[in-house]
Amino acid sequence: MMKSESKNYKWEVLALLWIAFFLNQADRQVFNVVLPLIREDLHLTDIQCGTIATVFNLVYALLVPVAGYIGDLFSRKWIVVLSIFFWSIATMFTGLANGMLMLIILRSVATGGGEAFFGPSNYALLARYHTNTRAFAMSVHQTSYYIGVIVSGYVAGYIGEHWGWRNAFYIFGAVGVIHSVVMIFRLREKKDEVEVVRGEKVKFSDGFKILFKTPTALSMTIGFSGLIFVLTGYLTWMPTYLYENFHLSLSQAGFHSMFYTHLFAFAGVILAGKYSDIIARKNPASRLLLQGFGLLLAVPFIIMMGNSHTLLLIYIGFAGFGFGRAFFDANTYTILYDVIPAKYHSSASGAMIMTGFGVGSFAPIVLGYLKPLLGLSFGITSLAFIWIFCGILLLAAYRFFFKKDYMRIHS
Repeated sequence: MMKSESKNYKWEVLALLWIAFFLNQADRQVFNVVLPLIREDLHLTDIQCGTIATVFNLVYALLVPVAGYIGDLFSRKWIVVLSIFFWSIATMFTGLANGMLMLIILRSVATGGGEAFFGPSNYALLARYHTNTRAFAMSVHQTSYYIGVIVSGYVAGYIGEHWGWRNAFYIFGAVGVIHSVVMIFRLREKKDEVEVVRGEKVKFSDGFKILFKTPTALSMTIGFSGLIFVLTGYLTWMPTYLYENFHLSLSQAGFHSMFYTHLFAFAGVILAGKYSDIIARKNPASRLLLQGFGLLLAVPFIIMMGNSHTLLLIYIGFAGFGFGRAFFDANTYTILYDVIPAKYHSSASGAMIMTGFGVGSFAPIVLGYLKPLLGLSFGITSLAFIWIFCGILLLAAYRFFFKKDYMRIHS
């Protein structure tokens, strides 16, 4: 029996993809952490800084459905490996930028484009190896996002303070290149994964059609878009908010803005993933309840972190915000794959990610525009209303849509 077909190998796949996703999120967060240094060194305005982040997410959004389509046609292993290699090289070259144009080309276009090809194939490959353990595996995988943001928040800030912001990009990019080489030798195709690639071909538009024609998947996509909008605004501007308003050092601002949120998200996603697999045995639709209530739970904490005048209350806001959003994170792709046929998993994932990041891409520039007019506090607080809407929508999907969509696939 090939190693790729052994029972234990699925956990090695999880470990390999965990590290890859860790590097994906770490590389993405480096820019946000050292943004004050970049802005000062290259004499950028708040709007220009927000524009760079917005273009990154727009490029990501536009390319990710192409990535999803390709992931349903070709080897997902090699798509993942080449994606890691490309975005890591682009991250290293970002350290050479000397102005806004080069940052857009190297950071927004090259890095964002490289990362776009990772997501759909990454999740589809993980889902292939994990069936009965899917929600748990997805939850463990999601912890790499939290740890990646926490680690990069502190390390990138420390490197930027002591050796300059350029070296932060050089170091994080180099680590990614090394892991892509490791993945070449350790990540293997699953037997039925190859059969799917060789089977009936899907059209580029199929992922969008089935996503938007399936009410549960459409509701999930809207909820995901709201999630990404809030998270993108938070990740881009919160380090700067603490740095400017509370006069923390860059490394302190990078660490504290990410640590409490993602520490409690780590705990929440493990709890939600394990509990989700248990309750879904009786009622798969219950995952939507966890998502909807998770977003609504986070709402008062968003208001707290945007309006408090003491760091302790802001940190409590971070913690509650992270814990609540984890219940969404733990169930996103499991719910999507419950109502979408397997051969469209990568394409549908790409379409959902495109929509989410397309909407979310405007958060940095919106908050950057509001910053000199009404302040970051107002901008951050206003994000709460987005999650109120999304939480209610997911509860409605649980009540009216899921059962019919689920039975269409599993009957």
